[in-house]
Amino acid sequence: MTRHHGYALLSAIVAAIVALSAAIYVSVAADDGTGGNTHTLAGARAPHNSAAPVSTGVWVGAWSASPVGAEPGTETDGMAGRSVRNVVHASVGGTSARITLSNLYGRSRLTISHASIAVAAGTGTAAATTDTMRRLTFGGSPTVVVPAGRQVLSDVVTVRIPSGTDVLVTTYSPVPSGPVTYHPHARQTSYVAAGDRTEDVTATAYTEQSEYWRYLTALDVLSDESDGTVVVLGDSLTDGITSTENANRRWTDVLSQRVRTAVESGRDVPRYSVVNQGISGNQVLADSSGLAYAGVRPATDSPVAVNESGLGRFSRDVLGRTNVRAVVIDLGVNDILRNPRLADPDKILAGLRTLVGQAHARGLRVVGATLMPFHGHRGYTPARESVRQRINAEIRAGRVYDAVVDFDQALRDPYDPRRLRSDYDSGDHLHPSDKGYRRMAEEFDLDDLKGTAPAKL
Repeated sequence: MTRHHGYALLSAIVAAIVALSAAIYVSVAADDGTGGNTHTLAGARAPHNSAAPVSTGVWVGAWSASPVGAEPGTETDGMAGRSVRNVVHASVGGTSARITLSNLYGRSRLTISHASIAVAAGTGTAAATTDTMRRLTFGGSPTVVVPAGRQVLSDVVTVRIPSGTDVLVTTYSPVPSGPVTYHPHARQTSYVAAGDRTEDVTATAYTEQSEYWRYLTALDVLSDESDGTVVVLGDSLTDGITSTENANRRWTDVLSQRVRTAVESGRDVPRYSVVNQGISGNQVLADSSGLAYAGVRPATDSPVAVNESGLGRFSRDVLGRTNVRAVVIDLGVNDILRNPRLADPDKILAGLRTLVGQAHARGLRVVGATLMPFHGHRGYTPARESVRQRINAEIRAGRVYDAVVDFDQALRDPYDPRRLRSDYDSGDHLHPSDKGYRRMAEEFDLDDLKGTAPAKL
């Protein structure tokens, strides 16, 4: 071999090594929502899961719920010795799934020794479709320990989840680990069983019902029918506090169905899933208990604020969701109603613009809602009405959001614009009826989801 050929061979080997190293680096570092890469949020990247699919698709959020606080009564033992079967509704389907569990409000380590996922056998049941039951792992192990104040992402598991179906996510905690991080006002019945019934496909052992989602904060799917996620940040109007239980009639549920129907009919609209990050009582500027509707006092001494403000939770609950492509904001009413003094509209508007700026920094388009009327509600005063009108005027003028959905105009009484129209009113003069929630979703222009953040001038 000549020296020239030796150098050529050596160069080729070096080039191959560099190319291989680059490929490995990209495969490890990339997590842009196109699938395949799984990380534990409380630790290092999980090893390869033999159950993970060899398929194409896009990772999107199929369901999510914001952690609100520490569940009262669970401070000492948490859910030790019990199986928690959360029931959630998938806004889009997929061929594989992964979940996020949160111990954000815990004060001790949360040990999950066994977890599973399955498609529900029907509506309003803890029973699973037998051939869909899958054991979940975390870093290749069925057991995971989540430190207080942290969350964890499961490994990917192959399971076909049809769009618009209920999904069962079950966890078992063998030892005390409280308090429980939860989302009240789920408007969805979940279940609890004594002992480890994690992979039980029947409903027999699940004798206790719950109106909470516990630990679970997200379900992602590898989808061949969606290209990204729309995240809706809101308060009780988005949380759907007065919608019919177990019927998925929040306005975000109806919006999700509208998107799917439009795509299936061939309309030129974005193929996005819709996830709901509403918290009852939530404000733009201030943290609040937000649990008065439940008639309970939140657990104290939490690591983070209970019912954290929109500004405080935006990074986690919106920007931290999977493959976010657009943001919808419907916040501000509680800043008016829950302020013991007269709220400053300029401060609320500044807070909303801050949220928009954070979204724009990520290249995300923001659709914002006008604030709906609340005359007749116990918190109504003419002065508060003037604050609402001032905020809505700025929103309508295009000085807050990239696009506007005018919920105020859509739901107000034409004969008394300070009130909700009677058939859109749940009865408390603040929250909509099922018909009102549907009207909110119908008012939303799907074309407003197109595009990215506007270019800076």
